[in-house]
Amino acid sequence: MIALLAHFVIATISTLGYTGVAVLMALESACIPIPSEIILPFAGYLVSTGRFDLWLVAIAGALGCNIGSTIAYAVGYVGGRPLVTRFGRFILLDHTELVRVEHFFARYGAITVLISRMLPVIRTYIALPAGIARMNFWKFQIYTFAGSLPWCLALAYIGLRLGHAWETNPQLHAVMHNLTLATIAALALLLAWYVTHLWRNHSRPTA
Repeated sequence: MIALLAHFVIATISTLGYTGVAVLMALESACIPIPSEIILPFAGYLVSTGRFDLWLVAIAGALGCNIGSTIAYAVGYVGGRPLVTRFGRFILLDHTELVRVEHFFARYGAITVLISRMLPVIRTYIALPAGIARMNFWKFQIYTFAGSLPWCLALAYIGLRLGHAWETNPQLHAVMHNLTLATIAALALLLAWYVTHLWRNHSRPTA
């Protein structure tokens, strides 16, 4: 499954170019588990080959984040807390986690969106409580883009540097092989936790 996901990301970007980067980042920001940690480094690698421009990759990724986050924002805005509470378990957002994010949002306000877009995992879900809180739409858009751009630029730059080093540093091949094995193991554990998480929430009696 992990290999299929990687092939899907590579095929999408290779076929659609910058649009593919934007589409994949939109899916991730709409709470669909396609990690940006795969999307953007590959796009950054294509920068190292001369096919892409680094800043255009970052901008395409940030725009995709805005599109996907707008969808999640709308779900929270229209469906409110009951809808997110009911279906949140399918995106690893249970009631306790939702309450924690809501309290954080209530304490720090709209700036939470800006900060959270630069943090792993939470960046994917912050649009939901922003929609529930009915944060000003245009401020949400500005903060989402401003927070997403550095994240996209940093990950793409990592891919760029690895792409350059790949041809000049033979030791990198061994390092990347070990890193790939470690990543696969981590993703396998995450998948096992996700399945267990869904099973426990499904088995839990409803009020």
